[in-house]
Amino acid sequence: TALMADEDRLIKQFLKRKKWPIIETGSGLRYFINEEGKGQNLAKAGQYATIACTVSLLNGKVCYKTKLGETKSFTIEADEVESGLHEGIKYMKVGDKAKMIIPSHLAHGLLGDLDKIPPRASIIYDVQLIKLR
Repeated sequence: TALMADEDRLIKQFLKRKKWPIIETGSGLRYFINEEGKGQNLAKAGQYATIACTVSLLNGKVCYKTKLGETKSFTIEADEVESGLHEGIKYMKVGDKAKMIIPSHLAHGLLGDLDKIPPRASIIYDVQLIKLR
């Protein structure tokens, strides 16, 4: 659709400015590991992931951020978090830090989150995978 094409163009412009070494998946998620951790295995569906993260918009506005020492946890592919985060976390090992650009269709879609993330917004997750169990 035209909306997805516009959003894709905005993401590409953003990445051109940032010059990040991005990997794009078939779904439209874009990510890269910017710091390798000590973990041996990639996260997988059904595992309980504990992360620290900052969620921001392409314009740099921070929407959410875990405070120092705080974490957020969810079961991969089971809990109510962005589908793009479910996908992206599976490219990570414990200790890895990654940047993920999650297009709106994998994030909060047409409505946003009815709080800090506007409708049809791409979001950037700056995330560290702290623990898996």
